[in-house]
Amino acid sequence: MRQSPIPGTHGRVRPLTLHGDPALHTPCAEVTDFGPELARLVEDLFATMYAAQGVGLAANQIGVPLRVFVYDCPDDEDVRHVGHVINPRPTATDGVVIRGPEGCLSLPGLEAGTERYDHAVVEGFTVTGEPVTVHGTGFFARCLQHECDHLEGRIYADHLSGWRHRRLMRQVAKASWRRMG
Repeated sequence: MRQSPIPGTHGRVRPLTLHGDPALHTPCAEVTDFGPELARLVEDLFATMYAAQGVGLAANQIGVPLRVFVYDCPDDEDVRHVGHVINPRPTATDGVVIRGPEGCLSLPGLEAGTERYDHAVVEGFTVTGEPVTVHGTGFFARCLQHECDHLEGRIYADHLSGWRHRRLMRQVAKASWRRMG
């Protein structure tokens, strides 16, 4: 059996786009060129995600406004899911709505209880243009919904209201990475 290469080993770690950057609230453009630049972007996304110890990363989180995300995320049964989706389109989000802790590499070190469905299906393409359908349950479904949101210009904080939203925004204001920018 041929082993496939480990994603991200040929990528370079890029700086993360942090909360407050308008890129995180701007919908991303469809990918139209499935060439070597796209393959490099996917490798860079994996390298950056692994360096930041994340489970998913969207292209606009490294300043590239294209509809691309990568993931290396377990589901609730601890089954590991690794892959990428180009031009993802959520085709199903259903099941039970669960409020669970959610964080984001663009809001490092913070998290908040965020409501998400426990089942999600995303359709899109691979880096070579082949159609792909990704099914997620539990934590992996949360990841898929989170990354699709990024590409629409939304972050998990946009799903919060009331005291949860106010508490997270206070934490953002006090975060050390806000003072570095």
